[in-house]
This record gives sequence, C-alpha cells and structure tokens, in this order.
Amino acid sequence: MSIQARDQPAARRLSTLDRWLPLWIGLAMLGGITLGRFVPGVSDLLAAMEVGGISVPIALGLLVMMYPVLAKVRYDKVAAVAGDKRLLVSSLVLNWIVGPALMFALAWTFLPDLPEYRTGLIVVGLARCIAMVVIWNDLACGDREAAAVLVAINSVFQVVAFSLLGYFYLTVLPGWLGLDSQGLDVSVGEIALNVLVFLGIPLVAGFTSRWFGERAKGRDWYEERFVPRIGPWALYGLLFTIVLLFALQGEAVTSSPVDVVRIALPLLVYFAVMWGLGTVLGKVLDLGYARTTTLAFTAAGNNFELAIAVAIGTFGASSGEALAGVVGPLIEVPVLVGLVYVSLWVGRRWFAADPYATAAPARELNEVRS
Repeated sequence: MSIQARDQPAARRLSTLDRWLPLWIGLAMLGGITLGRFVPGVSDLLAAMEVGGISVPIALGLLVMMYPVLAKVRYDKVAAVAGDKRLLVSSLVLNWIVGPALMFALAWTFLPDLPEYRTGLIVVGLARCIAMVVIWNDLACGDREAAAVLVAINSVFQVVAFSLLGYFYLTVLPGWLGLDSQGLDVSVGEIALNVLVFLGIPLVAGFTSRWFGERAKGRDWYEERFVPRIGPWALYGLLFTIVLLFALQGEAVTSSPVDVVRIALPLLVYFAVMWGLGTVLGKVLDLGYARTTTLAFTAAGNNFELAIAVAIGTFGASSGEALAGVVGPLIEVPVLVGLVYVSLWVGRRWFAADPYATAAPARELNEVRS
C-alpha cells in the first residue's frame, strides 16, 4: 500500500492486527477464563509466581506491551508537551479529583449493600492508569509524547497520593457522611515498586532504544525500519497479559456471575463518563484531536495491576475486594477498545480531522505498509 492510501477511509488503513483487535481481545479473554476455570492449578501457579506482590508473568507481559509504544515516543518533544498547562492541569483534575470522587459515588450508589465489592471499586478508582493507556492512546492516534508526560505525572502522584486518598475515601469521607468506613493499609514502597516495574523499566528501555538507534543509524532508519518491526509486539504483549489476568481469576469470575454483573455496572458508567469528560474538556480547551484523545484515555483508564495487588495484599486473594479488582480489566479492556473506535469517529465528525493524518510519522509509515 502506498502513501496515497492516507486519502482513503481510515478503517482501510488499519493493519490486520489492529482491524481485528476486538476479536483477538475477546478470544484472549475467553481463553484466559477457560484456562483458569478448567485447567487445574493454573491460577494457583500464576498466583505463586509473585515477587514483592507483583506477578512475574503478568509483569513480563506488560513490559513487552509497553516497550514498543514508549520506544516510538519522540522524547525531544516532551518538553514542549510539558509546557501545555491546559493539558497538564486538566489531566490532574480529572485523574486525582474527579475520577476518585466519581468512583466513590458510583460504588455507594450501585453497591450500598456489598461493602467488600464497594471497597474494591473505590481502590480501582484510586489507581490511575500508567500502563495499558499507552496502547489505547496509540490505537486511537493520540499524542504519544503527551501520553508519556501524563503517565509519568500520574506515576509521581500515585506514589505520593494513593495511600492518602485511600484513607480519605475509605475512612474520612464515609465518616463525615455517616457511612460505613474501612481502612486501607498499603505502603508507599509497595506503590513505588509497582510504578518502577510497570512504567520505569519500559520507559528507560524505550528512551535508550531511541537514543542509541538514532545516533547509530539516524532517525529515518529508526522510525522507518526499527519501529515497524517492534510495533506488533505491543499487541502481542497485551493479548498475553489479558490471557494471564483472566486465567488468574477465571474460576472466581465464572462462579459469581451475578456479582460480576453488579460490579460491572458502575464500572461501565465510570469509564464512559470519564472518557466523555476528557473528550468534552479537550474540545472546549481547543487541545486538538490528538491531545484531547490522550486526555480522555488517561482519565478513563485505571491501573488495575496496582488495584489487584493492593486488594490481594490488604484483604486476601479470595476477598470480594480482590474480585472487584479483577472485574476491572474484564470491563475496562473491551470498553476502552470500543472507545478507541468511538474516538476515531469523533475525530472525523467533531474535530473535522483525520486522526491518522494527525498521528506521528512513524505511526503512519507503519500503518500504510500493513
């Protein structure tokens, strides 16, 4: 396919892997649940392969998933993105004020009689996304450099604010409102380790790849040769991670379908509202399609790895809080994949722009060759 293909409808420029992504994700979810439900000992084996509360296989899958996207980032543009105060302030407000408050309200509205699930949902709302959001942002042709900056900022705030917000939303605020309260015991060190593994390692690897690659072979070689080769591994890592996540809790999900539905409803509302708020705010602030998309997805996504780890470490692997954490990606993955397609449609209809035309040149070259 030639460069002239940019003038064709966007759907025709998706690679085969991207075009059928919902199918691959659906099969990965089904395969994981089947594996965990019907293959004896799989979930126990995965649970046993943990270091410092982090599942080694899942961590490897996430590292493989995030590295290609962070290797595509043009780090020489990061400073310019960091100077966009409208974007940064909007992201901080959505992620650390609106998001946790919205999840708190939804958890108490939908699950007033189920304190364990309610607490688990609130923990999910406190864990801002630092991993999979780079995939959704990339698929929706968001601003890679902006995503890297916002994810880094979320990571810093996560280390500082997670425990404090957990104490506020699980103990202080319920007490003020005359509601049941439940504490959250998680150390700053545990959160920092999570951030280091799921963001620090792939970020350093991506930066190092670009730095050495451009100096050894030049930017044209790096973006036209190297990036297209590693690009598909992001989705391979995503699918591998999904299989493992659902295998880990396949039995719990299938044995409590009614509970899963009750937990899923507030999550559906949460993801839709947060994405919608980010999109509307980006449009009002005239951020343009790419940065608006990045704002929307960084606001809607959650760090389910951290939420699950905290829920299991604090309340136990068989607790209702842990099940609520597991249902998070069960709902988040298909919903945010769907929102990728909605974003592409919004870009053409509401922003009067072709999302693919606004994407980074490396992304365009990768896709027109597919």
